[in-house]
Amino acid sequence: MFLHFGVNTFTDREWGDGHEDPAIFNPSALDARQWARTARAAGFKALILTAKHHDGFCLWPTRTTSHSVATSPFRGGSGDVVREMVGACQAEGLKAGLYCSPWDRNAASYGEARYIDFYIAQLTELLTNYGPIAEVWFDGANGEGPDGKHQVYDWPRFFGTVRRLQPDAVMFSDAGPDIRWIGNETGSAGETCWSTIDPAAIPYPGYDAPGVGEHLQRGDADGSVWRPGETDTSIRPGWFWHPADDARIRRGSTLNDLYLTSVGRNSKLLLNVPPNRAGLLSEEDISALNDFRDWRTNAFAQDLAAGARRSQRGSVLTIEMPRPVLFNAVSMAEEIQRGQAVAGYAIEAAQEASWRTIARGTTIGNRRIVRFDPVTSDRVRLTITEQIAVPHLSTVSLHAIP
Repeated sequence: MFLHFGVNTFTDREWGDGHEDPAIFNPSALDARQWARTARAAGFKALILTAKHHDGFCLWPTRTTSHSVATSPFRGGSGDVVREMVGACQAEGLKAGLYCSPWDRNAASYGEARYIDFYIAQLTELLTNYGPIAEVWFDGANGEGPDGKHQVYDWPRFFGTVRRLQPDAVMFSDAGPDIRWIGNETGSAGETCWSTIDPAAIPYPGYDAPGVGEHLQRGDADGSVWRPGETDTSIRPGWFWHPADDARIRRGSTLNDLYLTSVGRNSKLLLNVPPNRAGLLSEEDISALNDFRDWRTNAFAQDLAAGARRSQRGSVLTIEMPRPVLFNAVSMAEEIQRGQAVAGYAIEAAQEASWRTIARGTTIGNRRIVRFDPVTSDRVRLTITEQIAVPHLSTVSLHAIP
């Protein structure tokens, strides 16, 4: 779960300009445990907080700038949202992640060589003062700073700092180095989605060239680095909380479909649920998340092929059930620790005396969920039609998705 929270929450903007008065940041009832309890109850495994967005306002009492919670009314100037969030994650058994924007529209040094040291100092505070951090989230936003100045980022040094201070953390950006952006913010990984990628195609975060988005969506079967995709999108139209968006929350089939086009296409889902001005997740969002959890439980709790007889001959796996079952989805997974090998598959169901193809696709990877019109059958056949190495499947299950 992504948590976009900061001065933009109070100005009703998506991108602040860096001139916001810290006095506006004063959530009246901030409860990071509520964020974490909600996330855990809805089946999420981690929280990622925008510790600093492009406006430069820091949600922790940094020594690098006065543009932070330390000069706000929050907790009488003694507040630390990062500490509260990380502590809540620890209490609820979740992993904690942090977003720290390299673009800073407030810092006077932005656009100068000395800004690199400024930003490294901020990363260092975040990565040494709060215990284990599971994910560090970078975006490539590289706009103007004070007086329209432009900054050249030192990505090798940024990445090296994270690796040195939090060696177990994974780093996200469109260029990795550990996990990659999926190429859009709509919530859809590619129909073909490899966990490997060609690093030369996206040499640094924010790199923009024809075909980059498609490359991020699809990955590269011949890619030399393992850099699986992360699909980030928001439960609301914007990333930050806006009162006008309370009636425009993703829910029902739109949220459920999002799971199929992200997790169901060999990607991780990072769903943004922004806290409101009280510092709480809104009831409208919580209701949608709980419905989303219930749908996933109903969809995948039962494998309709559990206990079936399974036999494999070459690249063909046949599942024979004691009686016909009604299903409309197949969930598959490769033993991802051994790599990703499947490049093409076909699924057939026995219909009277013949086999009927009900689905075809390309990659499987960590998980592939394919949905189709309902079928009733007592025999299902999965054929690997194309592969780049010897495939090792860990799961093939049948489901009736609501």
